[in-house]
Amino acid sequence: MSMSIGAAAARSGVPPKTIRYYEQIGLLGDTVRRANRYRSFSEAEVAMLRFIGRARRLGFDIADLRGLVALWRDPARSSADVKALASQHLARIEHKIDELQSLRHALADLLARCHGDDLPDCPIIDELSGGAPP
Repeated sequence: MSMSIGAAAARSGVPPKTIRYYEQIGLLGDTVRRANRYRSFSEAEVAMLRFIGRARRLGFDIADLRGLVALWRDPARSSADVKALASQHLARIEHKIDELQSLRHALADLLARCHGDDLPDCPIIDELSGGAPP
């Protein structure tokens, strides 16, 4: 059964604009077009879009998606390869979390030192300006 991009989007949960982007960057593979030049999607392509959509919701970037799609398509894949790719992604997420926690701590400290009154003295402004007067 083939379907339009709208039907594929509805069934996969991936917006049509995103599907067109994935097609443009070659993530979906070969395209099948009808006589009217509209793309026709198969059940297998909808399954691929669902797979990609789930991976994107887990934060995998386009480079990771290429690797995951290649592994998904390869029946001889090694689960160790999949785990390695996912482990690298998790390490990047943990690094981002560490950075965000550091930012949170720095901002909370500035907020704690700011009196929040009607006076112009403000450690937040002082920190952001590097102590330089306006």
